[in-house]
Amino acid sequence: MALDPQLLEILACPDDKGPLLYFEAEDSLYNPRLKRRYRIDDDIPVMLIDEAEDVSDAEHERLLERAAAEGIEPTFQP
Repeated sequence: MALDPQLLEILACPDDKGPLLYFEAEDSLYNPRLKRRYRIDDDIPVMLIDEAEDVSDAEHERLLERAAAEGIEPTFQP
């Protein structure tokens, strides 16, 4: 199940307060500025900095390429 569009409009990274990329198929939200991924468990975003996953440079590139290919936009425009 996809996250509610209204929720996505207000979701921000708890660390830098910037927008995120939502990867529905991967159940994750991604902050490309910090190379940090937040998981989504049972349709609930886990927005805790200590629970986030830092991604490698290769994974960062993969996620950016996927976002570009699929037209994934940030959760909001700053």
